[in-house]
Amino acid sequence: MDFKEIKELMRLFDKSGLSRFKLKKDDVEISMQKGYEAAAPAAASAPQAAAPAPAPAPAPVAESAQASESEAAHKKGEYITSPMVGTFYRAPSPDSPPFVKVGDTVRKGQTIGIIEAMKIFNEIEAEFDCKILEILVEDGQPVEYDMPLFLVERL
Repeated sequence: MDFKEIKELMRLFDKSGLSRFKLKKDDVEISMQKGYEAAAPAAASAPQAAAPAPAPAPAPVAESAQASESEAAHKKGEYITSPMVGTFYRAPSPDSPPFVKVGDTVRKGQTIGIIEAMKIFNEIEAEFDCKILEILVEDGQPVEYDMPLFLVERL
């Protein structure tokens, strides 16, 4: 399976009514699950695990400040989001220049970043011609599925 097939599979799963999906093909195994069911048993067996849950509350406050700043920018743009969970990298190697920077014009299919997942480096490509308005994640930052990576203006 190549990255585009996996990405399409993720999109179909996201739109489906399924809550779990598992696929094994040759030496590739993919497992997807909606929600946080796996975290619930850990919280039930260890009451202390429930205590850290309120700790992320300050993050939404910081996000709301960033969100209000980005809302004005979002009116003139849209997000390119992460197709998977992993670690985001702006450049192909630490000593290479980044794929894109703020203000760059990007063509459909052009690589704009890399996400490392399970020791596999997956290129993130622009799905349409656009201009980079804002880079929303830092180099080496962990990212979640569907997390905004770039704020762009469609051309």
